[in-house]
Amino acid sequence: MHTTHIRKDKSQIIINVLTYILVTIFCIVCIMPFWMIIASSFATEESIRRSGFTLWPSDFSTFSYELLFRSPDQMIGAYAVTIGLTLVGTLIGLFIVSMTGYALQRRDFPYRNGIMFYIYFTSLFSAGLVPFYLLMVQYLNLRDSYFAILLPLLMSPWLIVLMKNFVKAIPHEITESGKIDGAGDFRIFYSLILPNLKPALATIGLFLALSYWNEWYYSSLFLTTKVEYRPLQYHLYNVINKVASLKNSIAGSNVVITDLPGETLKMATAVIATGPIILLYPFVQKYFVAGLTVGAVKG
Repeated sequence: MHTTHIRKDKSQIIINVLTYILVTIFCIVCIMPFWMIIASSFATEESIRRSGFTLWPSDFSTFSYELLFRSPDQMIGAYAVTIGLTLVGTLIGLFIVSMTGYALQRRDFPYRNGIMFYIYFTSLFSAGLVPFYLLMVQYLNLRDSYFAILLPLLMSPWLIVLMKNFVKAIPHEITESGKIDGAGDFRIFYSLILPNLKPALATIGLFLALSYWNEWYYSSLFLTTKVEYRPLQYHLYNVINKVASLKNSIAGSNVVITDLPGETLKMATAVIATGPIILLYPFVQKYFVAGLTVGAVKG
């Protein structure tokens, strides 16, 4: 018996060691592309052309970051606009999506099936870009307004369906108990339902935050020269386009600018754009994994 126990301990140790080795290799493989992006952002354009993308810059340079932060007020303003839109849009979007999902899951709500069909229908068919643009510009008069970015991203049919599936996992008896105690609908939602939706709020909140943080398309449509500060992604997009157009304009001339960044500038913008939002994920990882699991198995 003692020999068998020792063999089991040794086999378990071997399995644990192999598991740790495989997980470590997998983590290195996942981290390597991000490290390559960071290393390439600190390389010179000439070294990229000569040696390609490497894990360590052969010629260290911060010129791409200096070019991006040449107008620090524009960069700070872009960060401020993006952070503000992300915070406000995520909070308001969570409030609207959670209340919509809760209402559509209430058994005593008579129009829930019709409204749910309308929401689902809009996920399959859309009017297109032209009617949407006319609605935002002519009817809502939101040109050169941050509301043109805030409002379209507040909610989506997929997020509503996901929240509805989360709320479905909460027993209906909780709502009934609140009614028996004399609580109103909003008090039931705020005091009884919302505390049980932490995984759902973390999951959907992360999706909303990512959509606001990465937004650039609506900015290109509705924010013109009258707006002083544009969202971060659109600001970086404009910087890359200006540098690319400058390089193309001098390509056929006798002027030679070898240090003007191209690929290194793209890597630097990737670091600036993704760095802050990556730091948010560890704080919601526990709820995010649990939320995806619940939302996937509940229909």
